[in-house]
Amino acid sequence: MVEQPDHECPLCPRLLAYRNDNRARFPEWHNGPVVSFGNLDSCLLIVGLAPGLKGANRTGRPFTGDVAGDLLYPTLIKFGLAGGTFGAEADDGLKLRDCRITNAVRCAPPQNKVTGPEIAACRPYLSAEIANMKKLKVILALGVVAHGAVLSCLGEKKKAIPFAHAARHKLTGGLTLMDSYHCSRYNTNTGRLTTEMFEGVFNNLVGEIRGDCLS
Repeated sequence: MVEQPDHECPLCPRLLAYRNDNRARFPEWHNGPVVSFGNLDSCLLIVGLAPGLKGANRTGRPFTGDVAGDLLYPTLIKFGLAGGTFGAEADDGLKLRDCRITNAVRCAPPQNKVTGPEIAACRPYLSAEIANMKKLKVILALGVVAHGAVLSCLGEKKKAIPFAHAARHKLTGGLTLMDSYHCSRYNTNTGRLTTEMFEGVFNNLVGEIRGDCLS
């Protein structure tokens, strides 16, 4: 097991205040740090930005309950990285295959925007995930924040490894970092990220781990 933030984590004052406000408004929701989804013995780690207010912050599972998950999970199923039916709820029975999903920041932020100190406060949890995934081959960063968080965890120089959609970076120690625009409502609604573009990233990604993990 890898340590996950406590449900009452006090590390980020701004996120704590937002969490408490949402608990008052939506007492039936998860309203706390969202733990990772998937097995530690997976070859693939997907890193997002942070839980969406009405998505993972409501359901308690990463990318579940909002538009981002409506693109991510069907794509995972299509490429053999998940099985079952995606029902956009934490109890839908969906299972990941050789894949684990987490976020750079584990608590929902106001306006879906995180700060540098908040990313740094959550970094030990992401670092622990990476260190304990002994079969890890590929990390997929969804967006610039996730890209930077992964590089910080691994001690890589950000200027030497810039974010770019569909980019593939070989990192020290043999890991591969792949980038995609975040599958957020904003990116999909504006056409910055299409389903074809997103699936193109996964087509390349599966090629990286097939034979090591996927049969």
